[in-house]
Amino acid sequence: MISHPSASGRQRTVEFQALPSRTGQIRRIVSAQLRYWKLEALVGPAADGVTELLAEALRQTGPNGRCTVEIALLLDRLTISVRDHAPQLSPAHAMGALLAGERSPARSGGTGRAARITLPVPAPASPGPAARPEPLPRA
Repeated sequence: MISHPSASGRQRTVEFQALPSRTGQIRRIVSAQLRYWKLEALVGPAADGVTELLAEALRQTGPNGRCTVEIALLLDRLTISVRDHAPQLSPAHAMGALLAGERSPARSGGTGRAARITLPVPAPASPGPAARPEPLPRA
């Protein structure tokens, strides 16, 4: 597993071998990164979303494939993308798959395919009115 932080600190990329056992690790990495960015409210939805994206990528790559997960934080949204590195289907193979009734998506560019989720970033909580101290009892 290889992790690459960005210079801005608002993006993280993780490359790994596509194994079902990696799903839990990737969920924990995504959750930890969101907590680091103080986005605790997005941990549950992001972890669930990345699990679904990884399941699809694992089906596409097979046990010897590789995947890349990228987490990017913009001002108003969080994007998590999963790219599988499955090889491109040849036109003959794609046509044979269609004729056989398979529903695998066509690939282009030889780089696999990417899927992503985007979540809105909650606005920071505005500070409430200052709490007034209780008056001290007079003796």
